[in-house]
Amino acid sequence: QVQLVESGGGLVQPGGSLRFSCAASGRILGINDMAWYRQAPGKQRELVAAGTASSSRTNYADSVKGRFTISRDNAKNTVYLQMNSLMPEDTEVYYCHTQGVAVSADGRPRSFVAWGQGTQVTVSS
Repeated sequence: QVQLVESGGGLVQPGGSLRFSCAASGRILGINDMAWYRQAPGKQRELVAAGTASSSRTNYADSVKGRFTISRDNAKNTVYLQMNSLMPEDTEVYYCHTQGVAVSADGRPRSFVAWGQGTQVTVSS
């Protein structure tokens, strides 16, 4: 079983910065994509940023381009999200997401999809 543990987030003033990290643990054989999503109350979860294993290919929501940066440490199975120039509209719950291959309970490699527990970001003066 693969678990994701998020850290970071919290309360910040407009224009401020925050950094998230998300570490994957378990009998992981390989991770393909790691990504960050966010969700506001009553709204669908939306993709914020995604990166492939090499980190050379990244994808960002238009609303965060130029302000947020996704990066990862493949050796640690950890993904980061640096958020700069935060705005009140960035106030949402942020989730990390990953998919890859891990050893399952029966000892066989199986694909997995995992979500972090969600972390609140509040941007307010």
